Amino acid sequence: MSDIKLPLTGKNAIVTGSSRNIGRAIALALAADGATIVINARADNEGASAVVAEIETAGGRAIKHMADVTDETAVSALAKAAVDTFGGIHILVNNAAVRRQQALETMSLAQWRDVTAVILDGAFLCARACLPPMVAAGGGVIVNIGGISAHFGAVDRPHVVASKAGVVGLTKAIAVDYADKGIRANCVVPGTMDTTRGKDAHPVAPHPGGNVALVNRLGTPEELAAAVRYLCSPEAGYVTGQTLHVNGGRYLP
Repeated sequence: MSDIKLPLTGKNAIVTGSSRNIGRAIALALAADGATIVINARADNEGASAVVAEIETAGGRAIKHMADVTDETAVSALAKAAVDTFGGIHILVNNAAVRRQQALETMSLAQWRDVTAVILDGAFLCARACLPPMVAAGGGVIVNIGGISAHFGAVDRPHVVASKAGVVGLTKAIAVDYADKGIRANCVVPGTMDTTRGKDAHPVAPHPGGNVALVNRLGTPEELAAAVRYLCSPEAGYVTGQTLHVNGGRYLP
């Protein structure tokens, strides 16, 4: 990277679920703006290493820390790794998620919790672990990645819809409770994105509003990352508690 001071120079960021797709794009975007990055994944060790290598090749700094965001001890260790390696935490992007498809009447409690634990509990645990270092640093930014299904539903995905709706509420709660500590929290909601889905992922679930955006194409991870990049930047200093939709007009709040 050049000697020009970038907008996130001196900032340290954790991006969960960042070994591929949207998380990878977010990590690369924040690194391009000067942030040091903790790449996180639960099981994709090879993918996480590849993203670290991409950042380092571009002249940035990054480490990999494997952790299951549903595990309190693992999340605490994730935050500690960021502090021990880079000296603090200024940015947290809660991107880790799973998407399953199951009708409500046939869904077990274990199936419900399998999804809510990652999407909602994971965002809570990561925020809880990262807030004290952010307060100690004099402020910070949390960006939660939401889901369009939280806003108009999705067939056979009640656990995903409820979890993503909860993420919006958690975002507002953090924004209210930590504004006086210099911490901003916002939610970015992707529409249908052009990503490589995992082997265990279900097909894109149909939505009552349809699957066609006004901008008649899929979104890219880089377009979603650009929104996160903005919210983490000094230019977004007056933006908190908000939900930003990046969906090509598929859903109009």
